[in-house]
Amino acid sequence: MYGYIKGKVTEIESNYIILENNNIGYLVFTASPYSFNINEDYKIYIYQNVKEDEISLYGFKSKEEKELFLKLIDVKGLGPKMALPIIATNNINDVIEAIEKSDVNYLKKFPKIGDKVARQIILDLKGKLITSENEKVDNNEELVEALEALGYKKQDVKKILPNIKEDKIENQIKEALKLLLK
Repeated sequence: MYGYIKGKVTEIESNYIILENNNIGYLVFTASPYSFNINEDYKIYIYQNVKEDEISLYGFKSKEEKELFLKLIDVKGLGPKMALPIIATNNINDVIEAIEKSDVNYLKKFPKIGDKVARQIILDLKGKLITSENEKVDNNEELVEALEALGYKKQDVKKILPNIKEDKIENQIKEALKLLLK
C-alpha cells in the first residue's frame, strides 16, 4: 500500500499520468490529468486498487481529495472509476455541501451517477464529511467555550472572533486574550 509518491510527470493522457520515481514510471489514474505539467515534480497521494485481474493506482493532489475518494468508493455501487469524476470538480467542498444538502441533481450530473447511486451516496455519507468551513466553526465554538471558562462574556468574545487569524486552538486563545485585554 502506498501513501504517496514523489516524482516527475513524464506523460499526460486523458485519464492518467505517468509519474516517474527512481527510473520507474507509475501509471496513475487522476481526476484532472491536465492540471499537471510535464517534467515537473509532484507529491501525489496514492490509492492502490487491487482486483482479481488488475492492480491500479489512483492519484490525488491533496489528502482531502484522497479522503473523499476513499469515502465515495465505500458507497455501495460506486467504484473508483465512477468516483474519480466527482473528485475532478476541483472543489470538494461543493461535493460535500451537495451531499449534506441532499442535492441529488448535483450528484447526477457526474458520468454514470444515476438517481439510485446519488441517493445511496447521500444516505451513506450525509453527516460524515467535514469541510474546512465546518472545522472553522467547530474551532470558534471551542474558542468561545474556553474563553467563557476564563470568565469572559460570550458577547465580548463573539465581537473579536472575526479578528482571530490563527488555526490552532492554543494560538487562537493567546490571540483572543490579547484582543480582549485591549
